[in-house]
Amino acid sequence: MVHGSAASLSAAVLAVGIAVLAGSALGLVAGTARGRLDDVVMRAVEVLLAVPSFLLVLMVVAVLGPGTGNVAIAVGVSAAAVFARIMRAEVVRVRGAGYVEAAVVCGTGRNTTLMTHVLPNAASPVAALAALELGNAILTVAAVGFLGFGAPPPEPEWGSLIAAGRPFLASAWWLTTLPGVVIVAVVLAVNHLGHTLRSENRC
Repeated sequence: MVHGSAASLSAAVLAVGIAVLAGSALGLVAGTARGRLDDVVMRAVEVLLAVPSFLLVLMVVAVLGPGTGNVAIAVGVSAAAVFARIMRAEVVRVRGAGYVEAAVVCGTGRNTTLMTHVLPNAASPVAALAALELGNAILTVAAVGFLGFGAPPPEPEWGSLIAAGRPFLASAWWLTTLPGVVIVAVVLAVNHLGHTLRSENRC
């Protein structure tokens, strides 16, 4: 179970990283460009949000094939839309701030203004959301592994460990219970971290 935590946690962290990078890039482009490009990007984001996330993960895994890396990509793609919407809202808010307008009036270039003033001040809510999304990613990776689309045997992974222990619930209940308890504990800890970061960001 301890050895399997490497596959589960690495897949979840990779998924959140993909979601943050892809979603933040889309949100930054949409919030900066506005106009028709903003409409196109946000309509695509709304389409992704309209599809249930777990169903979207299964669809991507069905296309890419099973495996830890493919599961991480699938979970990242399903979560990118949430980060895109948050980043766009923050970029639009920060662009109207006085210090950004002052930088533009002083002749600061567009790219410099984005990288120096807009992006750093819009990143805090995204970081808090990333911590919360990590818990969802752990659950999704475990669920996909439980269905048999995660790390191939004999590599241990929390979801596959739970699935492998189901036939022995009557005689060896700990084979399924302990990985489940670990998943719950890790998700609760990550969610607590996310709520703490979000509270500090609001202050």
